[in-house]
Amino acid sequence: MTEYEQEPKPEHDAAPAVGDTTGTPPGGSWRVFHATGAAPAGDPPAIPPAPPWREFLGAPLQPAPADDDLALHRRLGAHDARPGLRDEEIDTVNAALLLRRPLLVSGPPGVGKSTLAYLVARELGLGRVLQWSIVSRTTLRDGLYEYDSIGRAQAIAAWPAGADQATTDVRPAGPPPPAPPAPGAPSVPPAAGSRPEPPPYLGDFVTLGPVGTALLAYARPRVLLIDELDKSDIDLPNDLLHVLENGSYAVPELVRSALPKVSVFTDDPDGRAEIVGGRVECREFPLVVITSNGEREFPAAFRRRCLPLEMRPPSREQLVSIVVSHLRSRPEAVDALIDDFERRVRTGGTQSVDQLLNAVHLTTAGGFQADSDGRKLIELLLRDLAKGR
Repeated sequence: MTEYEQEPKPEHDAAPAVGDTTGTPPGGSWRVFHATGAAPAGDPPAIPPAPPWREFLGAPLQPAPADDDLALHRRLGAHDARPGLRDEEIDTVNAALLLRRPLLVSGPPGVGKSTLAYLVARELGLGRVLQWSIVSRTTLRDGLYEYDSIGRAQAIAAWPAGADQATTDVRPAGPPPPAPPAPGAPSVPPAAGSRPEPPPYLGDFVTLGPVGTALLAYARPRVLLIDELDKSDIDLPNDLLHVLENGSYAVPELVRSALPKVSVFTDDPDGRAEIVGGRVECREFPLVVITSNGEREFPAAFRRRCLPLEMRPPSREQLVSIVVSHLRSRPEAVDALIDDFERRVRTGGTQSVDQLLNAVHLTTAGGFQADSDGRKLIELLLRDLAKGR
């Protein structure tokens, strides 16, 4: 085990503070998530401590991430609306938070699987959601980090001749180089070892992906959304399993550089993080929300380490809540459209909540006429997605 892996947690982490992940939630309840849809009024709620077998010692500690209010509003609507989840769904989310295990969320398209990640992030004050959208060509490294080797090679080639490779891994310290002499002034030879401009810095060519950023050492868990994992290559779930089980990974390019610390970019806007010894380990395991549309089965070893959550189509009360939260009102036409939407789903159709929101917004737009042409538009918006047209 390396010295970095043995680094103990700082002493200030031993005493729980208000809103700290190591404290006991108010009232002593293990449930900290209640699906209210509202941001915390004061300090964010404390999250129960992790089980001993899910404790990690990552360092250095990163600053708390900022909220992404625009993304939260776009996903959830108004802050004062209650999106509503079933009791068993709320309990499963709380169990994932307590046990530090990923959530494997399944269900038909449009039932709010990915929205769940934003709902938890807003209510618990966990900052910006890190989203990793999966396609058939996605690899584990895409989620962990990106190393721009070509860009770095070009930068080194463009650097003034005579620079030795060893210095390109170190950000230069000290004052900037002196300004060029005025015209006619006698030239002064440069000091030994000086450079007219700093060399290319290794960290400027490394960017952590959503998974890599979520596994940095934060005092409170980040929220990581891995969207539509069932679209991935057959090997990706098993590759991802090792990283999520250990809460850590290495960046070989940083390990080989032999630098003690390197500052790299993260998936957060304008974010940077310091990596020690080329290795990243979390302090608090993130809340990982993995969504699946059920297009394939996952390996048993992968499913064993996740908590399954099957989301069913929303009830009428939930549909009304969703519409009101996004439109901040309850238009007169909403009840008839919800009736139509429920009838289509009940008879075996595949419709998403987004379709209902589009139909409600269209019918409440000024000047819309529910005549034959208007009805055709409604039928188009509420079409059965399973029929491919």
